[in-house]
Formats: sequence, structure tokens, C-alpha cells
Amino acid sequence: MKLLIVVDMQNDFIDGSLGTPEAVAIVPYVKEVIENFDGEVIYTRDTHSENYMETQEGKKLPVLHCVKGTPGWEISKELPVKDDAVILDKVTFGSSELGDFLKKLDSAEKIEEVELIGLCTDICVISNAMIVKAYLPEAEITVDAKACAGVSVETHKNALNAMKVCQMTVINE
Repeated sequence: MKLLIVVDMQNDFIDGSLGTPEAVAIVPYVKEVIENFDGEVIYTRDTHSENYMETQEGKKLPVLHCVKGTPGWEISKELPVKDDAVILDKVTFGSSELGDFLKKLDSAEKIEEVELIGLCTDICVISNAMIVKAYLPEAEITVDAKACAGVSVETHKNALNAMKVCQMTVINE
């Protein structure tokens, strides 16, 4: 089984409160990757509540974003999301729900390959890639650098290098 994990391709990270020109630029390619992927596609969605600013993350990153039910929380309408798509809401960078979902899926049908794309390379993509590696240590994990964007170009590159060190394959650098 082959999986594509689309990490946090949400409006607030693309052109909203935490958007960047790099995030906007990858959307057409991310759409192409999703449309051409031969396997199951799973989406993660950063999910916060109105009390975000009172959380530890909110105190360290005091920008209200991805509040459940708001337009910024939604996955970009430019991306193909089927009605029956698996969308996992997560309240932290890496999703333990994703790990549990993958473990259950792997017990039913062996997961051999996992590809990750999305935002932000240096926070949520790397965090979820590490979770995939922990839950599926024998799966081949690939990150498509062209379909990811970080908080900055430098931290994007640093995250890609860190994932390589952790035995993940980075393509399209």
C-alpha cells in the first residue's frame, strides 16, 4: 500500500495569517501531486480553538490561526479533497492520531511507502514524518521538497536535511 500525506495545506498557512509567498507558490504543484498519486491520500489539518493564545504554542507563536470552523482552518479549495477523504485534525505539530491511524491501517494492509507534502516543512511536515517513521519503521518515507514550503527558505532546507539524516528520501530539491 502506498500513502500520500498532505500536511496542513490550509488557508491560514497559504495566504492567511501565517501565509508566505513560498506557500502560495507550491499550491499548483501540490494539486498536481495529489491528482496524479496512485494510492490513498490522507490530509492533516492544524486545529485550534478560540483560546489558542492561552496555550503554550500560542504564547510562543502569538498569531491566531487555524481556528476550527473558520475559513483559515479549511484546506485550500484549490486542492482536490474527495467527500470521503481521510482528514485528521491535530492540535499539535505532529499527530499521534496519524500514527495510530497508520498503525491500524498497516495491520490490515501492509504500508510500504509513505510520501509527505505540505506546510510547513520545518514544523509540521518534519514532525509528522518523524511520527510516520516511529509508527512504520520499515516503510519507505519520501518527502517531495518541491511540494513543501517552510517558515523560511533556510529552515525549509534545514528540515529537509534533518529528514535525510533520519533515513527519509527527499526528492525534487
